Amino acid sequence: MSTLRDAFGRQLHYLRLSITDRCNFRCAYCLPQGCSKETSAQPLSGCEIERLVRAFAALGFWKVRLTGGEPTTRLDVCEVVHRIAAIPGVTRIGLTTNGYRRAEIASVLRDAGLKALNVSLDSLEPERFERITGSSRLANIVAGVEAAVAAGIPSVKVNVVLLRGMEDGELDRFLEWTRRLPLAVRFIELMQTGENGEYFRQHHLPAEEIRKKLEARGWVRQEQDPGDGPATTYRQSGYAGRAGIIAPYSAGFCDSCNRLRVSSTGKLRLCLFGDAEIPLRQLLESDHQQAELIRTIESSMQVKPAEHLLREGRSGRTGNLASTGG
Repeated sequence: MSTLRDAFGRQLHYLRLSITDRCNFRCAYCLPQGCSKETSAQPLSGCEIERLVRAFAALGFWKVRLTGGEPTTRLDVCEVVHRIAAIPGVTRIGLTTNGYRRAEIASVLRDAGLKALNVSLDSLEPERFERITGSSRLANIVAGVEAAVAAGIPSVKVNVVLLRGMEDGELDRFLEWTRRLPLAVRFIELMQTGENGEYFRQHHLPAEEIRKKLEARGWVRQEQDPGDGPATTYRQSGYAGRAGIIAPYSAGFCDSCNRLRVSSTGKLRLCLFGDAEIPLRQLLESDHQQAELIRTIESSMQVKPAEHLLREGRSGRTGNLASTGG
């Protein structure tokens, strides 16, 4: 098995794969008007996804996360997880979801091989949740998170986008959830995209403000493991779970980048907020193209950037986060 490194010596082992660009929520910071009614390009098929992941596994990628849009809008999402789980070298399959189908398919996804689940949930206050997402399904999503824990999915995380207006009571409700359940609640700094500039300027809440509140409540920062993502993790004595902060505007955020992204139509994205995009779909038509596919991925590492340019207000090709997955 090879080891893939970029031009800066960073070892890459984590693939974030969008399996659809469609979403059924209307989050204010992403798709406030919902998805366009125009027909999108057909997403990668199950066979194309399997060929793609086999190539990345041959390059040492052991971690795959399925994203969207909303990946559970694909009726074959459980089959896709099962296909990937059978690929030698892939030991951790995750899924990021808005949670609207979570309870009904939790055990099916677990049996298919899912090891990690991230649920996007920006508020535990029903009215605020509906204002942010355009959905009134908060109770169903909370039940789905707890169903995932009960189903025995090894890693369950809740992703909370930080927005102005988050009161201390809201923060404490999320933290209380980790007291009784072994889940991680991660507070993610809002990122500016090509389409949400005005919303970003009005609602951006610096992650540093939440960091100070966590530490004032006695949460203790933990050492990061080599395989960890960009989250800074905190623990509190007597709590079953943990809290985390993802601060993309902090200095050095990209130093330990270990991931690549592929869009739902097979375009390799070297950075979520970069400009480079390498089409791979034409190399997913046959198993006989694997060697060429691997060479194409390897050669693209020379143009993977050292870091994003968010602090300069540049979001690259990312118009919204549903287009590629976060």
